[in-house]
Amino acid sequence: MQQELRLRSLEKDDLEFLHKLYNDPNVMDYWFAESHYSYQLIKNQFENNLESTEHREFILCSNEERIGFVGIFSISQRHRNAEFAIMIDPNHQGNGYAITATRLAMDYAFNVLNLHKLFLYTDKINEKAIHIYEKAGFRFEGELPEHAFVNGRYHDLITMSVFQRDYRQRF
Repeated sequence: MQQELRLRSLEKDDLEFLHKLYNDPNVMDYWFAESHYSYQLIKNQFENNLESTEHREFILCSNEERIGFVGIFSISQRHRNAEFAIMIDPNHQGNGYAITATRLAMDYAFNVLNLHKLFLYTDKINEKAIHIYEKAGFRFEGELPEHAFVNGRYHDLITMSVFQRDYRQRF
């Protein structure tokens, strides 16, 4: 049985956990980024984003245990849209946490930030992620051929999105 999950704001005490995720190639390959982040770089990014209105960063928790990281990035006040991204600690993958975390992020994006649209990018071959996003209500928008360079080759990405009106009808 899945424990109750919640999102809470990213705090300075979470940076070691984030450092661990950011240095795991199995996690970062899906973020289309290198897996070589120093703790100092992560700390600097955290401090630079403290007063940002363009980002919301959360830790996914079960009780006080850290399960993953959720981000709502590039928030546009004018266009009322933002990018969604998620990382689940490999020790907690396969437990259904990603779908719950995605829905919690959607709830925040549409009911707190009053966004019109939430979008994401994922690797075209990442069938697990695509299934999770579709289950949460995201729909395919388009394909970006050879858009990300990871592990020595280019990957095709797809964009997916969900609109506030569709979220409200569904949930």
